[in-house]
Amino acid sequence: MKQKIVIKVSMPCEKSRSKAMALVVMASGVNSVEVTGDGKDRLQVVGDGVDVTCLVTCLRKKIGYAEIVQVEEVKEKKPEPPKKPEEKKPEPPKPVPCYYPHPYYYHHHYGGTPVAVGDGPSDPCSIM
Repeated sequence: MKQKIVIKVSMPCEKSRSKAMALVVMASGVNSVEVTGDGKDRLQVVGDGVDVTCLVTCLRKKIGYAEIVQVEEVKEKKPEPPKKPEEKKPEPPKPVPCYYPHPYYYHHHYGGTPVAVGDGPSDPCSIM
């Protein structure tokens, strides 16, 4: 379970702030640490399975005054899936037009009456 913890710590100078942050970061399960508050006297710790009492006890031993201000569960915001535009019903498929091939008929066209070609002169003119 991911949780957000706010601890008020007496940190009068920058050296004590960095020492407190180093102590908190070394604790197991800590994901992030941030110095907050008007007087920069609060540590906001975000982590998963952090032992709050152990963390505060360690800060009291090494730094000085430390008090738990707030402990709350962080609920992760799930990204909303992008809204899909209204789905249109697919149009029914159009029927494929049927093409029937023309029937194959063999037609033999005769060019009329046959002309006889012969050896003999068919013309009365014999010049040629």
